[in-house]
Amino acid sequence: MLNVAEKVIVITGASSGIGEATARLLAENGAKVFLGARRTEKLEKLVEEIYASGGTAEFKAVDVTHREEMKAFIHFAKDTFGRIDVIFNNAGVMPLSRIDALKVEEWDNMINVNIHGVLNGIAAGLPIMEAQGGGQFINTASVAAHMVGPTSAIYSATKYAVWAISDGLRQESKHIRVTLISPGVVETELGSDITDDASKGFLQELRKTALTTDAIASAVLYAVSQPEGVDVSEIIVRPTASAF
Repeated sequence: MLNVAEKVIVITGASSGIGEATARLLAENGAKVFLGARRTEKLEKLVEEIYASGGTAEFKAVDVTHREEMKAFIHFAKDTFGRIDVIFNNAGVMPLSRIDALKVEEWDNMINVNIHGVLNGIAAGLPIMEAQGGGQFINTASVAAHMVGPTSAIYSATKYAVWAISDGLRQESKHIRVTLISPGVVETELGSDITDDASKGFLQELRKTALTTDAIASAVLYAVSQPEGVDVSEIIVRPTASAF
């Protein structure tokens, strides 16, 4: 794939779902992928499989909510491969619930992972990319960044924030590309932490029409593969039959 081979691409939330599928697809197209998540046993298995398929991959445990840990993770990736071309801020959580359920600890966790996690990735990677004279951030939002539904208010708020952060960074950066990926309903582990029964049932109903993780990985590949002077600023990917 044009403009992907040999690129060093860092992916958070890489132990499953969109992150895992994207790591496999980018590695198949010649990228060197550096993978982060908290579940290192899954990362180790994924890296072994990528190497067995002829790709290049390394991993390191990271909690994206810890600024210094994220900084150490990004710098370790740079030390391992010599540069960083793309950071895919993909880690996210989605414990949906009505506001009046007052699941305030879940709100805090969404804010920490979905917003601070992205900001920590940018804070760690931006100085490196500026020193290199270029790079690309890809941030995972959601169709929930473009609409709000019952039970999704807090989640949507975090994804609206990712949209705003991404567009602000895009406008401020002359040599750094910024892409926002907004998936519709995807068959992943996202939402497995929902504790509200009604919200869990709503998500199960939505997932009767869901995208595969490969569909989102293909969108990431498309954004990465463009010529350096081309910034694919935003991609929304939905199931054809979905109303959301």
